[in-house]
Parts: sequence; C-alpha cells; structure tokens
Amino acid sequence: MSKKLKLADIAQLAAVSKSTVSFVLNGHAEKHRINKETVARVLRVVEEHNYSPSVYARALKSKKTQTFGLVIPDLTNMGFATIAKALEQLCLTAGYQLLIASTDDDPLQEQKAVANLIERQVDGMMVASCLDSDDYYQSHIKDIPVVFFDREVESERYSEITTDAYDSTKTIVSALVKDVSECAFIGGQLSLSPSRERYQGFVDAVQEGGQSLQPELVFNQDYQPQSGYEMMQSCVENLGRLPAALFTGSYSLLEGVLRYLNEHNLMADAAQQPMRIATFDNYSVLDCLPLQIDSIEQDCQQLAVKTFDCLQKTLSNKDYKSKMSIPAHIHNRRR
Repeated sequence: MSKKLKLADIAQLAAVSKSTVSFVLNGHAEKHRINKETVARVLRVVEEHNYSPSVYARALKSKKTQTFGLVIPDLTNMGFATIAKALEQLCLTAGYQLLIASTDDDPLQEQKAVANLIERQVDGMMVASCLDSDDYYQSHIKDIPVVFFDREVESERYSEITTDAYDSTKTIVSALVKDVSECAFIGGQLSLSPSRERYQGFVDAVQEGGQSLQPELVFNQDYQPQSGYEMMQSCVENLGRLPAALFTGSYSLLEGVLRYLNEHNLMADAAQQPMRIATFDNYSVLDCLPLQIDSIEQDCQQLAVKTFDCLQKTLSNKDYKSKMSIPAHIHNRRR
C-alpha cells in the first residue's frame, strides 16, 4: 500500500512551499496572489495522487471533528437500538459520524464513556443517562453541547427529550384493570425517571379504577429479561396462581415473564383464563403470540429526530434549551 501523502509531499512534487499548497487547498490562492499556473500545478499533483487532508488535520484547523457521541444503556435493547439507528442516519445525512457507547445503566461506566467521548473531541453528545442529576456533566463538560433523551435528569442547563410514559401507562392500565380483582406490576429501577412514570401511571390507574394497591403484587428490579422471569416467579408464588392482570414496564421484562410461563407450562392457562397482559414497548412479534397483549409504542423515530434537532440548535446557540415530551401510541390487541 502506498504511503498517504502529506502536505510537505505535495509541496515537493509541485515545487512550491507548504504554505502555497495550504493556500491553494483552502481557496485562498487569489488572496495571496498565487498565479494560475502555480495553482494548476498544485491541483494537478493533488488529483494525480488522490490527496485528501486527514480528518484530524481538518479538525485541528476548524476546531470541529464532525462527530457526535451517543450514550445509551444497552445497544441490545430494541428501543435504544432503533433510536441509535435513526440517529446514525440523521448524523450521516448531516455529515457527522456517530460514536456509540453503552453503559449498562452503571453510573461509573457512563462517566467513563462520556470522558472517552470528550477525549475524542466530539462536537456534541446525546445521552440516555442513568444519573439522577447533571452534576457530573456540569463539572466535566465545558463547551460541548449535551442533550438528554428518554430519561429526565435534574438540570437547569441541558435540554431533555422524553416519551410521555405516565399518560400512556395510565391509559393502558385503566383498560387492563376494568372488571378484574387484581393487577400485578413488574418494573425496572425506580431510580430512573421512565420507571417512576410507568409505576405512577400504574398506581393511579389502579386506584382510580376503585382497587387498592396490593404491595405483594408490585415488583421493581431492573430491565433484564432474567429479572422479569424472577419477578413473575415471585408473583405466582405469592398468589399460588396466575394474577388476573399484569403490566410489565418493558418488552425485555415481558420476555422474562413469557419464558417463565412457558417453562412452567402456564402459557395455555394464561391464554384460557385469560390473564390480561399489557406492556410498555411494542414489537411486531406481539401480533404472533397466542396471548393477546396490549402494548405501548414509543415513537423512536420522532424521539431521534427531536433529539438530533435539539443538539444542532444547541450547537448554533449555546443558550438554547428545550424540554419536550413526545406522546406514545397504544396498541389494543385484546378483544
């Protein structure tokens, strides 16, 4: 493989100075009264050797790297994967490269990811944070724009783009608990704002439906499928049977619930009883199951568009700040 030419190599081949080459490539030849023959000679060498300045050289000159950072909890989570894909396309269209880091909802890992992106001199960051405040960002980030999305973070400085989890959960659970004696809840970490909103929507729907909240049917852990399995097991053991109704705070938790039902030969019972089920998150596989499961679909495309748009506006105006909640869509499958 031939060696990539540097500015000095172009200057030597064209028999001019490095500054002359720099002026020509940056469109300043006329300003510095460089004659047309010299310009043509430099451009001919550039074309013959397919020369292009390095990303780092352009970044050094412009003080921009044309890169954005994306910090998310889990790239295997289908919701975050969908958002990441949409953001990557938006970045490419706008001439940016997207650098993605996962945190596993670990605060220290998030801080390391952010520090690594700062070292790579990203022009801005979009973060689904597991932190409960923006203290780390305030103290470690000076001039890099940051937009928080999906999760709310206590912040007077940064923008937040989220999904309206409370209203959608309250609406779907209100229908779920109608004419049933009980409803179980399986959710994630209450330290995260989406978890709190989904839980509060559940509580208000149950109580406004005339039922009392049953603590033995409320479970919160994290969003791993194994946690869904374990919480469903505890629920069945507490009752000695399947609950009349169930709401899961994410599709990943629902996966664990369904695996538990399948491994304990309870899938048929759940379908015949029938046990009412609803979940946050929506995927097309829910249309193919023997159980009729209502679901809440986040508008991942809109969440990505608004987050990206907010970051671009913050790049142009460091004082720009937005707080936006995007409605979710409910899929009713129960007849």
